[in-house]
Amino acid sequence: MLTIGKRDASAEPARDGEHRPRVAVGEENGVLGCAFSGVWTTRTVALIDADMRKIEKSSGAKQLMLDLSQIEKMDTAGAWLIDRLASAFEKKGVEVHMQGQSEIAAILLGAVGDAVRREPESGPSGPPNIILRGLELVGRRVYEMRDDFLASMNILGSTIRGAQMKLGRGHAVNLAAIFNQIDRMGVGAIPVVVLMSAIVGAIVAQQGAYQLSYFGANIFVVDLVGVLILRELGVLMTAIMIAGRSGSAITAEIGSMKMREEVDALKVIGLNPIGVLVFPRLVALVIGLPCLSIIANFAALAGGIFAAWLYSDIPPAAFIDRLRIAIDLSTIFAGLIKAPFMALIIGIIASVEGMKVGGSAESLGLHVTASVVKSIFVVIILDGLFAMFYAAIGF
Repeated sequence: MLTIGKRDASAEPARDGEHRPRVAVGEENGVLGCAFSGVWTTRTVALIDADMRKIEKSSGAKQLMLDLSQIEKMDTAGAWLIDRLASAFEKKGVEVHMQGQSEIAAILLGAVGDAVRREPESGPSGPPNIILRGLELVGRRVYEMRDDFLASMNILGSTIRGAQMKLGRGHAVNLAAIFNQIDRMGVGAIPVVVLMSAIVGAIVAQQGAYQLSYFGANIFVVDLVGVLILRELGVLMTAIMIAGRSGSAITAEIGSMKMREEVDALKVIGLNPIGVLVFPRLVALVIGLPCLSIIANFAALAGGIFAAWLYSDIPPAAFIDRLRIAIDLSTIFAGLIKAPFMALIIGIIASVEGMKVGGSAESLGLHVTASVVKSIFVVIILDGLFAMFYAAIGF
């Protein structure tokens, strides 16, 4: 029998050498035997690693016998070293047999062996085909839609129930916060809403006048502008602008509070984050968006009057007289009825995305983008549903 590792033991006192890991190697009739002894732990396995690698490189054996009866102590590092030796010979087609291991050592060796053998299976593999990737993407989006819907219903229910400033212990409404949000989201948005609406109204009137002039029906540009602006474009353009302006701001504000753990701090002191952060913003949007829609309607009609006067020689007085005939109260309310629903959608989606922000700036940017895109998409879908509903009831 050949003993490996004694050179390390001879350099230290005898009492330390007794506990060092050793392996005695011998070969007879094609059977390679390894007898392990000493302490095989994280602190000591480095002393025997080089000798174990020499044994792994040996060849010619048909069987490998491992004797673990003399091991005093072993942890995962020692078990991994022994399992590495056994795996190296198994790859060469050599039969490996272990004997003398305790029950605990057997469990440890089995656990380490399973972990090592699972690594190649869990490694990177080729991407699945395009059909599987598509189905996976659809499945993930469906689950995301379900989670977003549940979160939206939670926020909507909490908002309908009341401010809930305290968690289950009060319904005080912070009027100062509501008026502050109205000022920021409503009053602050008036210039951009007026400018964009006036431009859109002028473009609709100009294009309508250009096309209707072929039929000598220039006067009907008033009907086109009035119905299109009051029923559809006025509230829709306003909602889209508010989704991009205020919706992104809501997501960014709540998301930054999530990143700085201010939302968790509100919960710790007994305040409801929905009541403190979401409720004032939703109320402000529900109040502000209909008002902005009215302002947008006037601005768009003013742009239409100017364009009709410029391109079709329709004076403002004639435009207004024809507008009285072309529209009625149902035309006005058909657009304004949509405004509160669009405001709720924008506020809820922005709040949900803000609550989903993680701890990185990248997460904040992604959720702000998702907030704007989802809000605009759902608002347009809602506008189409209202149009179908109005057509069904003859409104």
